[in-house]
Amino acid sequence: MTKSSAETAKLDRILADAKRDKEMGYRDKALKMYPHVCGRCAREFSGKRLSELTVHHRDHNHDNNPQDGSNWELLCLFCHDNEHSRYTDQQYFSDSSVSSPKTSVATHNPFSALADLLKKQEK
Repeated sequence: MTKSSAETAKLDRILADAKRDKEMGYRDKALKMYPHVCGRCAREFSGKRLSELTVHHRDHNHDNNPQDGSNWELLCLFCHDNEHSRYTDQQYFSDSSVSSPKTSVATHNPFSALADLLKKQEK
């Protein structure tokens, strides 16, 4: 093999790897990157049970898939559902939400004159 054909073969291999990585979904990338353990409950997964391990987007934006995996974490089905339920509840019951029950803030202080009353009793 000549130097140019060796370089060409190397470039072809690099391009093929890049194409494979691009076609590979973020779940496959995350499973290659991280240990097969739930990030919340620490259960380990292997074999057929690996399908119970899901990729959670930390910022809840499924279009944000950086190649370094910084927006992903592996969670089991149960922990993933719990995380999304908590996020939904947070959105639903936030202060700016129309659905949030509005309660008035107490302004009356029933003990404001207590010190004066105690002083009068001591006399």
